[in-house]
Amino acid sequence: MDRLDEHMIRVLRADGRISNADLAAQVGLSASACLRRLRLLESRGVIRGYTAIIDQVPESEGAVVIVQITLERQTDECFTRFEQAARRVAEIRECYLMTGAFDYQLTVVAADTGDYERIHKDLLSRLPGVARIQSNFAIRRVIQPVAR
Repeated sequence: MDRLDEHMIRVLRADGRISNADLAAQVGLSASACLRRLRLLESRGVIRGYTAIIDQVPESEGAVVIVQITLERQTDECFTRFEQAARRVAEIRECYLMTGAFDYQLTVVAADTGDYERIHKDLLSRLPGVARIQSNFAIRRVIQPVAR
């Protein structure tokens, strides 16, 4: 990667939906040269994909729950199975593999405590390899993340 590639990545982080023509103009390349570089970054795995950033549910419309998950075993196979299953749970907005006292930290959005009970019982506790779940309800957001 060179400085031009890094510049392209900074622009894409700020606006993943930017057109190739606009990206090329911002980084000082022709559209065809920009597209070649972009495809190379994708094929090398530097850019793994594109996604929509979904805002957390406003406080008035639901509850944000921070959930710590401990798995029965810490093997590559167990991590892979858990992560694949967690990606299919729409209520999980974020999932981090952690160091320390637990294996994963999740951000879960629920309509209310009753809805979280359903999520806990029907979804989280049925994820593969889960040995322990600890849940903490957020009182309010102090710092709002911004798109980079």
